[in-house]
Amino acid sequence: MAAGDGTTATIGKSVQIRGEVKGSEDLLVDGLVEGTITLTESRLTIGANATVKANVSARDVVVLGKLNGDVSATGRVELRSGSHVSGDLRAGRLSIEENAVFSGKVDLVQSSGSTEKLAASASQQTATPAEKPGALSGAAK
Repeated sequence: MAAGDGTTATIGKSVQIRGEVKGSEDLLVDGLVEGTITLTESRLTIGANATVKANVSARDVVVLGKLNGDVSATGRVELRSGSHVSGDLRAGRLSIEENAVFSGKVDLVQSSGSTEKLAASASQQTATPAEKPGALSGAAK
């Protein structure tokens, strides 16, 4: 499978990996990964069944399951409904859906290289429907 051909590599529900995962194609993790994941030019999707205890670096990161570790994305990070993320996020863009749980700091990096730091370090954060799209909730549970 080559990068850009529309295919996605998959780490299945029953697969457990401890160590370093590197690649140049999109990856769906639905199992357990502990260590590091590096996909600098690709998209990482952490599936609803996944448990990832790793520092992650990718072009785009979509989280549906559990992630414990720092995330660095040159593009977009999406925390989908039902996801649980504990760690610091550094990305160009961030999207947090309602019922996503996040604990950590956010560093949004603009393409010009300047940064806008958002202090989102309350112990648990969730987005609510009353908030504007893309807003971070400051209410702790």
